[in-house]
Amino acid sequence: MADENTPQQPQMPAASTPASAPAAPAGHAGGTGHSGPGGPGRFGGPRPQGGRPSGPGGPKRGKRNFIRKKKVCRFCVDKSDYIDYKKAEILAPFLQERGKILPRRMTGTCARHQRWLAVAIKRAQNIALLPFAAEL
Repeated sequence: MADENTPQQPQMPAASTPASAPAAPAGHAGGTGHSGPGGPGRFGGPRPQGGRPSGPGGPKRGKRNFIRKKKVCRFCVDKSDYIDYKKAEILAPFLQERGKILPRRMTGTCARHQRWLAVAIKRAQNIALLPFAAEL
């Protein structure tokens, strides 16, 4: 009964660190910058429980259902047959700051009008209505 009241110290496993071997300071394990699993250092220690899901059968996280709005071609909406290269104010939004033509996936332009748009922008650049590149 006397043993129940006295606090017992937890026993250390025999395979841990030997008493004669000095412990390495934290962050200095062989010059690699980190120590192995379970050792002292920046990346050591056990992994926390409940980390990544374990594949298709694992716990599901809150997945966002993002529905992208379909981009429509601005020129198809206006039913334009021709993109005028002389109207720089219409062509300017389709150019990047560096003078590159924006791709279809960013503007929503259809393939036919993107080809016409590229020709019109190049013509407008050649007669100096639009810049080839921004000032550096």
